[in-house]
This record gives sequence, structure tokens and C-alpha cells, in this order.
Amino acid sequence: MENLCFICPRKCGVDRNKTLGFCKCNNNVKIAKVMLHHFEEPPISGDCESQNGSGAIFFSGCNLKCCYCQNSELSHKCFGKEISVKTLADIFEQLEAKGAYNINLVTPTHFAKQIVEALKIYKPKIPVVWNTSGYETAQTIKMLSGYVDIFLTDFKYFDDNLAKEFSLAPDYAKNCIAAIKQMRKNVPEDVFENGLMKKGIIIRHLVLPNCTNDSKKVLSFIAENFGKDSYVSLMSQYVPMADAFKNEKINRKIKPLEYKIVVNFAKKLDMNNVFVQDFESASEAFTPNFKEQISDFKF
Repeated sequence: MENLCFICPRKCGVDRNKTLGFCKCNNNVKIAKVMLHHFEEPPISGDCESQNGSGAIFFSGCNLKCCYCQNSELSHKCFGKEISVKTLADIFEQLEAKGAYNINLVTPTHFAKQIVEALKIYKPKIPVVWNTSGYETAQTIKMLSGYVDIFLTDFKYFDDNLAKEFSLAPDYAKNCIAAIKQMRKNVPEDVFENGLMKKGIIIRHLVLPNCTNDSKKVLSFIAENFGKDSYVSLMSQYVPMADAFKNEKINRKIKPLEYKIVVNFAKKLDMNNVFVQDFESASEAFTPNFKEQISDFKF
């Protein structure tokens, strides 16, 4: 049974040494991009491109199937290169040597065990960021205690019907909520130094077209259950990509009024630590090109 995969809420129960999981990956770590990334929230990547940026490692595959995914080349089509756990540890070290503010593990869930093994080989002196869709089990998050310093997590949906329609995950909300509760147990405080987060949680929410009511429910839940001082990133960057054009609900960018409604609702809730975006972020220009070479780093 120990070879069977139950690392995420899909609980495929397959032996990934022999076959692929729902994530379309086997047990070999597969990455699509390694880069110094400048377009995360300011406490993660700094304020501008002239700064060092976040040491991002984009993993191939995903346990969600969001029809609008901006990284569909790697999440759906599983573009990337297989590497060893030792090589992953070497990449941590190289990013740290380049001056990265942190090690930013993007869509890491399905490789959680391998990432922990790599962190046992080399634990950077800079923070390790778990950059996740939020579709996690509490057990997996608990396993990361002592290895991950910052959780940069999505809270995509409160409505199970939307989660099913857009991401094929009707149990998204309950798993995301349980995961965030465990994240808070792992890192009880939000700690900053010179404007950069060293430990803590940032909850992201992408505002979708025609879904402002669900966004309000997400914010209400965060304020009531995780506190009004929670760090929340409200994203306006939605651009219809992949299969989103097939769904008339989300086949357009959000309107300024839709985003304003959600931002104003956060203010009404007296949420104190909310990051907002301008509409220039709603552009494909901010999506890394995964068809270019995987990295300038040697591995």
C-alpha cells in the first residue's frame, strides 16, 4: 500500500512507479521552468524587476483541471523534463546562490514526498514557499512542517458547483479550508523582514467573470475563520485561456466593476492586509513562456 498515491484529495490510489496519476505524472520529479520570478506578490518577489526576485521552480502536471489554466502547457500537457531528487536539491542551492529571496515551489503537491526528500538533502537558508492551488489534504500539509516556511495558497471557490464546472473538483472548498487550517498550525505567525515574508500564509483569490458572489463568500469565510488580519491577494489578472473560451460564463476578462465589487467588499469586512492588482496584470505577457528553454541554470 505504501507505493500507492494518496498525496492529494484525488486519492488516485495508483502506483506511480508503474502508471500515471490523475496529475499525469509518475514518481519522477518533472519540472517545466526554473527562473528568478518578479511577478508574485511584493512580499514574495520584491517590489520591482530590478530586485532579485523569487526563485521559482514550476513543476509539470497538476491535480486540478482548471479549464482556464494559464499554465496549461505544463499542467494539462505535462511539458517538462524529468530530474532526480538530488538534482532538485542542487537547483535549490543554485537559486539561493543567485540571490533569490526564496525557493518558490509552483504547483508542487503531487511531488510533495520527493520535495521533502530534496529538502532533506539541502535545506536553503532562505524561505521555502509552497505555491499551491489549495487543493491539498491536511495530512500532506502536516508532512511539510519544518520544511516549508511560507504557504502561498489559492482559495479558488466556495461554491462546489463552480469548482466542479471549472476545475473538476467538487470537493475543493472543504479540502482547501482544511489545508489552510493546517498551514496555520505549521506556521502560526506571519513574519516579515524588510518587506519580505519570512514565514506565514498569503491566501490568493482570482476573481472570475460572473462570479463576484462566490468571491464574497470566500472573503467572508476568510475574515470569519482565519481573521481580518489574514494576508489576502485579490487578483484581477484573469485572462481566458485553454478551454475557457468554450464556457460563456468565463470566456472574457473580468470587468472593472466586478473587481471593484470584490475589493469594496473586502473593505466592508475591514480586512486589513489585502493586496490588489491593476488591470495591466490581465495580460498573457505575465505568463512565463514554457516553450523556451527550461532554465539558464545547470542541471
